[in-house]
Amino acid sequence: MHIPDNFLSPPVWATLDAISVPAVGLMVRQAGRDLDDARIPLLGVMGAFVFAAQMINFPVGVGTSGHLVGGTLLACTLGPAPAVLVMTVIIAIQAFVFQDGGVLALGANVFNMAVIGVLAGYWPFHVWGATRHRAAIFAGAFLSVMVSGSLALGELRMSGVAMPRPLAVVSLALFAASAAIEGVITICVIQAIEKLNAGYVQKPRASNQRTLAVFSGAAIALGVVGFLVASAAPDGIQRLGIQMGLTAKTVLHAPLADYTTGSFLESAWMRRATAGLAGLLLIYAVCAATARWLVRRRSA
Repeated sequence: MHIPDNFLSPPVWATLDAISVPAVGLMVRQAGRDLDDARIPLLGVMGAFVFAAQMINFPVGVGTSGHLVGGTLLACTLGPAPAVLVMTVIIAIQAFVFQDGGVLALGANVFNMAVIGVLAGYWPFHVWGATRHRAAIFAGAFLSVMVSGSLALGELRMSGVAMPRPLAVVSLALFAASAAIEGVITICVIQAIEKLNAGYVQKPRASNQRTLAVFSGAAIALGVVGFLVASAAPDGIQRLGIQMGLTAKTVLHAPLADYTTGSFLESAWMRRATAGLAGLLLIYAVCAATARWLVRRRSA
């Protein structure tokens, strides 16, 4: 789902960079009004969990994989504005630290997944969540992925990428398969949260220590060993790029590119596991520190 550099034309990525900055700024400002001290740890934990889950690709078609995006999961557990903040942190760290998604295309990825994707994913839950809880969560997760994927395809078309109609249809079908899986995963995770902390999603409040401990443990497990069962096939955007002859261009060499540390560790598993743990800690620290700053700033 992450668009690499060299896939979008300069006018497209520059425009989306310019749009994303004030959009995220507006949502961060709203997040500052919504947050309190008790919810700060949850932002870090859920950010780390979604980051770890995004590392695990699952097959969605022949030679194609997908992964959890997590916009609806974050929106339902944190609220839409804090979810935009957390997703933006995840996407930015993925680009600058792990070389996952372009640096120049950062605005496009943030716009697609962190702004529009999160808001689209929250809308069905906001409208129907009280009466059709599971259906609303599934619809939100499905819509979030489809909107994000469709925006990415549209941005490629606007960049002058000649995309045959059959290829676009197949890409949308693969996005739909990934979106359905996202919906199922999101329902399962939210049900787990509500078992640990009854009624949390309908009436958000400070998450209990048990919830934080369980999801911290799950994030660590996914980050350290999850990649062992992950699909090695390219995701929908990467596969489309291969089929269209697009080549990703590295603008900035990231320190933990491809989610692995340097060769100073002999074991390939240790290199991946160490990079995963570093990412979890970084995501948690940045999300929690940003939330704490927003709360202190409002209090001042």
